[in-house]
Amino acid sequence: MKGDQMRRTALLPATAAVFACGLLGVPAQATEGYFMPGYSAPQKAMAGAGVANPEDAMTLATNPAGIASVREELEIGVSLFSPDRQYTATGPGFVAPGGMSSGSVTSRNKFFLVPGVAYNHPIDENTSWGVAMYANGGMNTDYPAVANASCPPGYSGVFCGGKAGVNLNQMFVSAGYAWKSGALSLGIAPTLVMQMFSANGLALFGMYGLSSDPTNLSDRGISYSYGGGVRAGAIWAVTPNLRLAVSGSTPMWMSKFTKYKGLFAGGGSFDIPASLTAGVAWDTSPNLTLMVDYKHIFYGGVEAVANSSENADFFGKDDGPGFGWKDVDVISVGAAFKLTPDCTLRAGYAHNNNPIDQDDVTMNILAPGVVTDHFSAGISHRLTEHSVLDFAAMYVPTHSISGTEVTPMGPNPYRTIKLSMSEMDFTIGYRYQF
Repeated sequence: MKGDQMRRTALLPATAAVFACGLLGVPAQATEGYFMPGYSAPQKAMAGAGVANPEDAMTLATNPAGIASVREELEIGVSLFSPDRQYTATGPGFVAPGGMSSGSVTSRNKFFLVPGVAYNHPIDENTSWGVAMYANGGMNTDYPAVANASCPPGYSGVFCGGKAGVNLNQMFVSAGYAWKSGALSLGIAPTLVMQMFSANGLALFGMYGLSSDPTNLSDRGISYSYGGGVRAGAIWAVTPNLRLAVSGSTPMWMSKFTKYKGLFAGGGSFDIPASLTAGVAWDTSPNLTLMVDYKHIFYGGVEAVANSSENADFFGKDDGPGFGWKDVDVISVGAAFKLTPDCTLRAGYAHNNNPIDQDDVTMNILAPGVVTDHFSAGISHRLTEHSVLDFAAMYVPTHSISGTEVTPMGPNPYRTIKLSMSEMDFTIGYRYQF
């Protein structure tokens, strides 16, 4: 016990500091809209399924009730995330390449490292507390200042404002408590969030008089936002081999991005939407567990995300243009097979609807979160009595959506814009179990 205490004292503060710094620089990604299908290697290996089958300390980020069934452990992990984002413009129009030209433009920066860390500590056989730091999904694009024949003289880029794109960084810190009473586990996790956002290449919208505050519309550097909310969950062991679960999160109520109050609806407001997940886990044998989850993400509750890009009000106003995202429904299925006492194989698949309508493709060049299918697999191997190595790989095939270009003067029926996106994700994690 003394040795374990010394390892805790040495590992926990250093690990937390390193990963907090790493999370601050994480560009958020687009997956289930912009939510991640899992935050650890075991979760990602099953495409996010498993809300009723807690296996690691990072379960705090998906269902706080699960930490009551997890042993004391420190979990660290990092993902190599590689999205491929591009759009194709066909016919005469405004968006680059502009004029009568047609062509494709690809976003730069295709590789990102995404860290995460969690610690779980059982208090007794029925209660536990834990803490987790992790990054959510989001939006990241970086288009070069390509030639655009529709721009005024001396201007270039997707929207005639030079290089164009957005970068949203989100860091979550959750502290949770869970308790068991018979077959029922309950958990709660207050969560603090910090966001960082920047946008480039949109200044022409202000020059055309489309923003309520053109000086805080684009190219203002990094703006910070702070806030939080609460996640809670429950797991019911219907039988020793069958578990049902539900987990939900309030919106993360955030302060405004003051440097971009002329861009986002509500004067820079950008809350993180609420979500609700329900799932079942069935131990079909001592070695095999099957899981099915359903998740609903309430993007429609956030004006900056949900307002149509065709709204006639100014950017930055409550009814100003947004990205036109709809709520997202996700179905995830996963399986965990214990090949040997020291080796577990996992696989999963998730499908979600595309949150973007055809009428909103122009604005979503900045945030082309159109992917709908996730295929994943992974393995966990116990190295020693106290340590486990986890690995997961996820493939997200290309999905596209096409629609009519919308210009500052209104829809342009002569030009079609197609958004396309695909992703790869490789995650490695290490768990030290005390």
